[in-house]
Amino acid sequence: MISIAEPSPRTLSDEEFALFQKLVKRLSGIALGPQKKPLLICRLGPRLRALGLRSFGEYYRRVTAAGDEGELVHMLDCICTNETHFFREREQFELLEREILPAWHESAGHGPPSARGRRPLRAWSAACSTGEEPYSIAMTLLDSLPSRDCRDVAAQAPPWAGAASTGAPGICILATDLSVRALDQAQRAVWPIERASEISEERLRTYMLRGTGASAGLMKARPELRRLITFRRFNLLDAAPKRFGLFDLIFCRNVLIYFDAATKASIVAKLIASLAPSGYLFLGHAEGLHGADHRVRCVAPSVYRLQPPAGLERSRNTPSPEHASCLRTSE
Repeated sequence: MISIAEPSPRTLSDEEFALFQKLVKRLSGIALGPQKKPLLICRLGPRLRALGLRSFGEYYRRVTAAGDEGELVHMLDCICTNETHFFREREQFELLEREILPAWHESAGHGPPSARGRRPLRAWSAACSTGEEPYSIAMTLLDSLPSRDCRDVAAQAPPWAGAASTGAPGICILATDLSVRALDQAQRAVWPIERASEISEERLRTYMLRGTGASAGLMKARPELRRLITFRRFNLLDAAPKRFGLFDLIFCRNVLIYFDAATKASIVAKLIASLAPSGYLFLGHAEGLHGADHRVRCVAPSVYRLQPPAGLERSRNTPSPEHASCLRTSE
């Protein structure tokens, strides 16, 4: 009896690669340079084998066929890079904690509306990956905002906020990503216990739980942290829906490096348009704007503040240029 070997696609022709380059660029804005060809083979090869396809050409026809949008989403999930960790680029979180938030609190009338009790403070993690960034933002805000009765502002949660966030203490965080797989993991809020080394002992005690039994070796964010964050799938190429509203803080870090100059400029313009007055935009350390947009002013490396209206005083709210053992067990 002659056995038929399982298909094992290993070659990707230049013509096929060019097709995927155009498709990925159109759908996600990600520019796959020639050097990314081996990466594409590595990322998509397992998917081809799972589907029993013998060539990348067959897979291209599959994902571009009408009525198979699910496989198209799966393809993008395979291609997206989801590398992240808690408090990545820690200097930016220190700036937020030590300067921006205290300055907003102290400025009687010059900070964002949320600082004056008119609505919840809104933050957007625009490429949240598996969730470490929005949970880092949530921990920072909870630790830094002054104690105050937030029942009134909590009741004014934005339309995108989930029902659970209505009990949040004046904080609403939107976390978006293109990858469905990454968003699923982020919503579960479960990570390997080794990631505890990225979080201070005090915050581990306050905000994280250690897994036991079948969950040994894992940690999970506590409910009071999870309820601050709403997760949505969103493509940065699209204009932000009006229901998103404006944000006091926008984090879009270590993702613009995957786009060409024109796409990057378009995305940045949309992000700036989503900033509330006196709001801040945080980019990755390798993603500075270099004076490309006069509406924002650089206040720290890769941190930009939306310029206030002419004549508004701004000196007071402008900033100057092995822990796992302390985790409680989950219930």
